[in-house]
Amino acid sequence: MHSPSLLLTSQLVLAAVLASSFSINVNAAPPPIIIQVTSDESVSSNSVGLLGFMDGIDRSSALLGDMWGVRTDLSKHGISLEIQETSEYLGNTSGGTKRSFEYDGLTQILGQLDTQRAFRHYGGLFNLSLLNIHGKNLSSDNLQTLQTASGIEADRGTRLWELWYDQKLLDEDRLDIKIGQQSLDQEFMVSTNALYFVNTMFGWPMLPSADMPGGGPAYPLSTLGARISARPVNGVTVLAGVFNGSPVKNDNGTDPQLQNNHGTNLSLHDGQLYIAEMQFSYPALGSMVEPDQTQPLGWTYRVGVWYDTQNFADVRLDQNGLSLANPASTGVAKLHKGNYSFYAVADQLVWRDGLYPDRTVAVFGRVMGTPRQDRNLIDFSLNAGLVFHSPVRNRVADTLGLGVGYTRVSNQVSQLDRDANLVNELSGPVRSNETFVELTYQYQLKPWIQIQPDIQYVFNPGAGIPRPDDATARIKNELVIGIRTNISF
Repeated sequence: MHSPSLLLTSQLVLAAVLASSFSINVNAAPPPIIIQVTSDESVSSNSVGLLGFMDGIDRSSALLGDMWGVRTDLSKHGISLEIQETSEYLGNTSGGTKRSFEYDGLTQILGQLDTQRAFRHYGGLFNLSLLNIHGKNLSSDNLQTLQTASGIEADRGTRLWELWYDQKLLDEDRLDIKIGQQSLDQEFMVSTNALYFVNTMFGWPMLPSADMPGGGPAYPLSTLGARISARPVNGVTVLAGVFNGSPVKNDNGTDPQLQNNHGTNLSLHDGQLYIAEMQFSYPALGSMVEPDQTQPLGWTYRVGVWYDTQNFADVRLDQNGLSLANPASTGVAKLHKGNYSFYAVADQLVWRDGLYPDRTVAVFGRVMGTPRQDRNLIDFSLNAGLVFHSPVRNRVADTLGLGVGYTRVSNQVSQLDRDANLVNELSGPVRSNETFVELTYQYQLKPWIQIQPDIQYVFNPGAGIPRPDDATARIKNELVIGIRTNISF
């Protein structure tokens, strides 16, 4: 029988091994900003006086309406300005490492310049976006989950997010080129229906969050690169891009958001990330519906692949082929050249109310996998769900969603846990998979504000990592509840 001191030491060693292989950088996906047209009636121009915006507050799509004429003046020069605040109060009522509620928030500022309106040059668009991230991080403080609870959770700070120029070319804008600092979660691997949810993994998926260097070029990080979008025939779009291999310059293994604290570490010398995606949609752009025909139930399917040229550390073995849990190990992981993954995304409308066409039900799914077990924490991830638009008649802007996320750690990671248990003569947890279910409702209180209550339940948090106070027991399942608000200014 082990002595208490020996058992405690063994638990600490096991926890250290697991922590070293568990460190990941989960990137998220903030609620999308919709660019408004200032001349549209949805943005009130009746902003005379300090409180003039109050005159149109019930019909304006932005709380501050025309911002005392600022939006109109900018529009004359082809500039659109959007400000959005997302605030959350989330907490876990069971499970986790501790129970509490925490606030987190995100302010997004987005400016775009249309070259047609500004310079009479057709098809050009400059984009600049800034982020201010504030509050705490429930997932890292309380939950220790792989699939983090909120898509806006990140390190606090103010940073540059995206800075790019996009140019449309050819007849009918069939070719589109974008160059500059880009966040891939804005175009690649996207399910449009999944973006209604709060959990991070309905935006940027679990697999690239865990397996790409620095969590990949996705919120709140981005990277330099170029992307082309081509539409050879209606209904088919090809996206392809090449980007810097990591959003962090000279990555030293610490938190990538701290290494690139302000989003200005621009580099093209950290390998290359290649990504390609084909999109198939119905009805195709330009399709017509005959007067006696019902509107079709549309769909969009996407298939893609990415490849990163950087070196990747083995998740189990050191340079000499020994397990990293072995006391004789050097502790320096074996390196592998390159990494890649395949993915598929589907959005399908399955029902439309014959009397109220705004009432629809859509389903979505996204799967992603890699055969490279030796260099990846995650080898498979899945998201799926159902979205009911206008679940209550005459509330056309409300949305009800039910979704699920699943992720699986690679066999080599599980084997490392077994190695650590064997070395320390303990029966500690072996990581396997993690699943969560989310139920959410977006309530459009006013055109400029949404209120979104949310419930999530997590099975096997962290894929089965041990409790901090007991290396032989898993963290218990978690019930997370809370509320999010989105306010457009």
